[in-house]
Amino acid sequence: MKEVELACEVFRKLLEEQLARIAGMNGEKTDFTTKKQVTIGVIDGDGIGPIITAQATRVLETLLSDEIAAGSIVIKQIEGLTIENRLACGKPIPEDVLAAIKSCDVLLKGPTTTPMGGKMESANVAMRRELDLYANCRPVCIPEKNIDWMFYRENTEGEYVLGSRGVELPGMAVDFKVTTDLGTRRIARAAFEYAKNNGKTHVAVVTKANIMKKTDGRFTAICHEVAKDYPGITVDDYYIDIMTANLLKEPLRQQFQVVLLPNLYGDIITDEAAQIQGGVGTAGSANIGDRYAMFEAIHGSAPRMIERGMGQYANPASIIKAAAMLLRHICRTSAADRLEKAMAKCPVEVRSDGTGVTAEQYTDALISQLS
Repeated sequence: MKEVELACEVFRKLLEEQLARIAGMNGEKTDFTTKKQVTIGVIDGDGIGPIITAQATRVLETLLSDEIAAGSIVIKQIEGLTIENRLACGKPIPEDVLAAIKSCDVLLKGPTTTPMGGKMESANVAMRRELDLYANCRPVCIPEKNIDWMFYRENTEGEYVLGSRGVELPGMAVDFKVTTDLGTRRIARAAFEYAKNNGKTHVAVVTKANIMKKTDGRFTAICHEVAKDYPGITVDDYYIDIMTANLLKEPLRQQFQVVLLPNLYGDIITDEAAQIQGGVGTAGSANIGDRYAMFEAIHGSAPRMIERGMGQYANPASIIKAAAMLLRHICRTSAADRLEKAMAKCPVEVRSDGTGVTAEQYTDALISQLS
């Protein structure tokens, strides 16, 4: 069939692109302990993004005021990563915006909207690929329930790397999933290094390797190979379906420490974990590569809140927690400690139904706790 031949040609090109991507994994790391000037790029995003990002920026400006004055920290506003501009340009990240992004060391990013259907790729997926942000790190901590989880989600492969570039034939559509040895090995190494450096003794590897035998089977096998270099850390395998149940099961869930997953499963289960913590508005997220890093809220742009005129009641806690993760990444540990302690004792609460304080009022109260 002519359609099959065309589909095979598309698939061949995709395979060639993925082989080229693997060849470009260079592992050159940024050392923030010696870097004389750090540039933090701020991207507002869509919907509630500008509202909550403005509040996180205020917090960073307060905590880093001395370094900003001295020039060792630069906070740079990056314009143009809006749904309107992306649709007008026909690109998930317009070229001038990408150039501005690459002039920064780290990014604080508000949520962006991805149109349903069509061929417009997610800005997040494109950014993770362009900046090679392979490790998505999402902490969930509920001390009163004895929960302290860190999720390491592979961020540049799996279903998302080619999710908008599948093949359509008459009456049938096919998307692709990609798992590479190098990509898996580096996310596994990142998870085990975190465990070793933070006194953790258990890593749970979560896949669907009983069904996805080629991709998830490979992911699991490589994780166990990496685990051999960390003799003090035990490793257990879980399937994604039972793991979603286990996170709700007491007291079993208290045994989990570091959870290591491929891309799609990590995206899903970390939303569940955040909901257990108090909602997706309470969790921050880090997207880490060797050269660049991006920090963001884990929730979306909430267009319905804007439509209802309730945007001012968007909770900035998630992106402010992401700002704390950013501070740790650039080795401003004392500032991160101050911020996390202030958030723990902040006396006010934002509620999306408008019965609490506004995002700005919450941040006012939070900043008053920093002094």
